[in-house]
Amino acid sequence: MTKPLVSALIDTYNQEHFLEQALVSVLEQGLPPSELEIVVVDDGSTDNTASLVAKFAPRVRYIHKENGGQASVFNAAIPKLHGEIVAFLDADDWWAKNKLSAVLEVLQNDPSIGTVGHAYYRCYNESHHGHKPTEIMAPDQSTRVTLSSREDAHRADPLRNFFATSRVAVRKAILNKVLPIPEELVFSADAFILTIAMALADAYVLEQPLCFYRLHAENLYSFRSADVAKQRRRYMVIKKLVEVLPVALAAAGASPEISRALLGADELEAKQLKLCLDGGWPWETFRTELLSFRRAYQKYSAGYALYKSLSLASTLVMPPRLFYKLHAWYAQQNIRRFRRILGEPVPVPGIQPRREKIALPQ
Repeated sequence: MTKPLVSALIDTYNQEHFLEQALVSVLEQGLPPSELEIVVVDDGSTDNTASLVAKFAPRVRYIHKENGGQASVFNAAIPKLHGEIVAFLDADDWWAKNKLSAVLEVLQNDPSIGTVGHAYYRCYNESHHGHKPTEIMAPDQSTRVTLSSREDAHRADPLRNFFATSRVAVRKAILNKVLPIPEELVFSADAFILTIAMALADAYVLEQPLCFYRLHAENLYSFRSADVAKQRRRYMVIKKLVEVLPVALAAAGASPEISRALLGADELEAKQLKLCLDGGWPWETFRTELLSFRRAYQKYSAGYALYKSLSLASTLVMPPRLFYKLHAWYAQQNIRRFRRILGEPVPVPGIQPRREKIALPQ
């Protein structure tokens, strides 16, 4: 067997109802078998995943392991891949037809780029077969991402979302240096990979949406979810990330200053989650929310300043759990739209992600 150019790595656990769409989207990339290796890693599924993947043999290789979480999947599978480039895909997502061609163009034209990410469609649909995208999440423009300075690291932080699983491709030589991933990261092991990969070589993010991210009941994407078990799970993962990433970044050559700039948002979210779940002192909520605001924005109107002052003052007169419960209700009711009357604050310098509503034809 000749060495393929790309290995498509699909991780799955009890997602047979989504997996076929993911596999078809990889097969539709247009690369011949000699250039595209497709591997499904099953993290101990108890459904019919094995028989479904068997329908795609021998084009798709199947690896089964005992259930251990996302980090254990990547640790087990990556050393067995043969491609020069590894493109990741979660089984509940799927790729646009031009995904690999767009990513390969960047990596083949610039050998100094180690990782490529991109914009994506968000699909809000609980149905197993529903897949109509309703939003595009994208950077303002395609751009190189580097960690060569504190300013670059701070600018890179909001862009890390575009390098999550299903949106990221990494050179295999870089992944070999990233491994092993701490296996406590049963979720968000991709955050560990992309962060360390950025420290080892520059990255590039494309403004084109090249995959479809399906939001459903099992996603672990918002700490403002009313599901306390999901909140707790996310807290434990982020807590572990902010514990292990500084050490791994230092080993990859990043300075403590760059590490703090890059991971500041993660540290703040860990603090918010802890206050939301376990409570604390009102002054802790005040300090955390003030730091979060200062990190995100550089300018704001007098009206917005008054609004934010009232919001911060409320943190001092109620328990943290109550504050975050009200904050979640506020977000769910979309009351935030009325805040625009006061004028939207200006984000800190850097390329900021944008959310764009879309309406695709039936």
